Amino acid sequence: MNLEHVFPCGNPALDFAATLRARRSVRFEMFVSGDRLDAWYLESGIVDAVTPAREADLERAVTVREAIYQLATARIAGEPYDRGALAVVNNAARKPPAAPQLTAMGRWTDATQEEALSLVARSAVELLSGADVPLMKECGNPECTRVYIDRSRGMRRQWCGMDSCGNKVKAAAYRARKKQARTVGAH
Repeated sequence: MNLEHVFPCGNPALDFAATLRARRSVRFEMFVSGDRLDAWYLESGIVDAVTPAREADLERAVTVREAIYQLATARIAGEPYDRGALAVVNNAARKPPAAPQLTAMGRWTDATQEEALSLVARSAVELLSGADVPLMKECGNPECTRVYIDRSRGMRRQWCGMDSCGNKVKAAAYRARKKQARTVGAH
């Protein structure tokens, strides 16, 4: 599978939660090393530079990621939040975030691991307490577990992204219809 990070969810906290893919089946972990965590922070654009992750930073990030996912899916299902997950996200959000600086080249945000993770946790707090809650959906691909913000007209979006899931589901449905037509035609 491609190791480049993708950001189809419409919110940094949801994209962060989506770094563990296919949670109900093959479970593909994007944060296999501190380098991958560092790359996510940079590729997401929440920071421009970050101190290299140590093993403890990676473990803390995964713990926050899982708490964000748990809270987001509970919110979608209309279920109460797990107290442990709330504590994890709130504790990370309480840490000072990275502060952007103005340079001759423009805005620059240099962060420690804790500051970068605080930005992600704060994004989760804002999302899960804000106006976008009714727009949150889980991908319609049974193999995918991404939660995304549906800003489509009429809120009709079914997949986290057409490239990653929509085309796969549509192609599988097409193949199933063709197979069904051949089976019916053979009798």
